[in-house]
Amino acid sequence: MNMESNDLLIDNYYGLLSGLSRGNKMTLIAKLANSMVEETSQNEIAVDTFYGAFKSEKNADELNIELRESRTFCHVTETF
Repeated sequence: MNMESNDLLIDNYYGLLSGLSRGNKMTLIAKLANSMVEETSQNEIAVDTFYGAFKSEKNADELNIELRESRTFCHVTETF
């Protein structure tokens, strides 16, 4: 999305939400702010959750060799 589209979208939302009461607007602001904090913390944690997820007795070199040896290629050329 480009900036003009974003601005138009924001203006449309503002027009839609401008009729809310002061309390409802404050609640909406709080929810938006919390969603930004949660979004940031989830992005920071996401990388750490993958560390150590794969457990094996083999080291990286052994796994690499096993993967390379298990590859099979079947190149079949079909005729018309």
